[in-house]
Amino acid sequence: MKRVFLLSAMSLFVFASSCKDNAASKINPENVEQAATRDSQDIVYPVIQFDRVEHDFGEIADGTPVETTFSYTNVGRSPLVVTDIKSTCGCTVPQDWSKEPLAPGATAQFTVKFNGKGANKVSKTVTLTTNTEKGTETVKISAFIKNSGAVQATPQISPSVIK
Repeated sequence: MKRVFLLSAMSLFVFASSCKDNAASKINPENVEQAATRDSQDIVYPVIQFDRVEHDFGEIADGTPVETTFSYTNVGRSPLVVTDIKSTCGCTVPQDWSKEPLAPGATAQFTVKFNGKGANKVSKTVTLTTNTEKGTETVKISAFIKNSGAVQATPQISPSVIK
């Protein structure tokens, strides 16, 4: 019985030790050197510069659609990528922008359409998801929306109600 136990233990040890490879032997020294060189370099982020970061449509009538175009330039040293543009609500729609990398020094643009709904002073933020150091950039639009001229009816009281 002791021999069976000892033989089983030895078989298990031989099996377990034969399956292990030396992990250090699998490391390629060239890859380690390339990774160290890559990691020691500073990351050069693109830099986005807008022609303006706010646009005021002024006073508009309720329900009047308006639009504006924002231009931006890559003033950094690496390609700029704008992966997404979103607004704070569905009444503001950014469109006509490219997801293609923008070379350093190049300029691009996008359009923001606003449906002109609301009352009084309205401000909306448009957020660009980019590969800049911050990761997001924002521009804003605003407008003062005036009433469409509808006259509010004054409640009429019937003389029979007053006693």
